[in-house]
Amino acid sequence: MTDSLTLEVNDLVVDVLTGIYSEETGKPQPLRISIAARYAVADRYDPDTPLDASKNYMDLKFAATGGLPAGVHFKLIEAVADHICETLFVQDAKVQAVTVKIVKLAIAEGSEQIGITLHRERPADHGA
Repeated sequence: MTDSLTLEVNDLVVDVLTGIYSEETGKPQPLRISIAARYAVADRYDPDTPLDASKNYMDLKFAATGGLPAGVHFKLIEAVADHICETLFVQDAKVQAVTVKIVKLAIAEGSEQIGITLHRERPADHGA
């Protein structure tokens, strides 16, 4: 088994224009977004390993918040997830794969979690 490093940001609540909900209401839909990014792992992390030896967690958060274009209506939440993946691949060549889970809060009842999980490996044309 090879070593791996997965950075995660979970349960961000973000308002996004997406799906039938936004189409019918003209309002953004609240989504709960979680992101896991597989990152190139170093041979070792010592106490004095510099911060730039890993990914900044705020970059993951940005991909699901400020990295989403304002005013754009994503017809599918799959497109939201793809945009997040693409943002992370463009930001950092050490990101090897991204998994995005999106739960549609506006249509869930009780403790339901209705949504998608999209996993993308780094495309060959994005360098590594």
